[in-house]
Amino acid sequence: MEIVKNLEWRYATKKFDRSKKVNASDLEKIKEAVKLSASSYGLQAYKVLVIENAEIRQQLRSVSWDQAQITDSSLLFVFCNYTHVNGPVIDDYMQLIANTKGVRVDELSAYAEMIRGSVARRTSEQVQNWTSKQTYIALANLLSATAELKIDACPMEGFDAAKYDEILGLKEKGLTTSVIAAVGYRSADDAAQYAPKVRKPVDLLFEKI
Repeated sequence: MEIVKNLEWRYATKKFDRSKKVNASDLEKIKEAVKLSASSYGLQAYKVLVIENAEIRQQLRSVSWDQAQITDSSLLFVFCNYTHVNGPVIDDYMQLIANTKGVRVDELSAYAEMIRGSVARRTSEQVQNWTSKQTYIALANLLSATAELKIDACPMEGFDAAKYDEILGLKEKGLTTSVIAAVGYRSADDAAQYAPKVRKPVDLLFEKI
């Protein structure tokens, strides 16, 4: 299957070709793929920053163990989850549903109350854990989309999230950094692309019950 071939082709790129840039058309396709990600309640309790600014990326590299992918890739995607899912967040979502489906907001009151109740039963830490998990689903869509487009990507957790929040001014926006992905094109001399892909065999990874 083509999708399997594409996923076999992709790897966590360690060295990017700085001369190659993702074009505007492909960037929009990646954004659409991320937008279409599944999320709990469809709430999309996160925001995705696409960082091109060289100065900001240099600052971020300094708090990312000096990993070259941060500055050498064409784009840096920073997935930021909401720290709180409050009334306005849910109200805005209900309005979006109403506008999209052509229904009245008051027809969605039961659904809104169900979400509010679910959030209310969680501690602040649990809410942040929950919203952070949603970003990884979106990240998976990004990795699949970039592989389909034959664009390289490197998902990364090796960074100081608090420093990212500070540099990007996220705290005042009710956001915190969850996970990042460098996106661009592999360098011809990136040795990692030639290494065999190590994965568990299907019969060991899956179990039928």
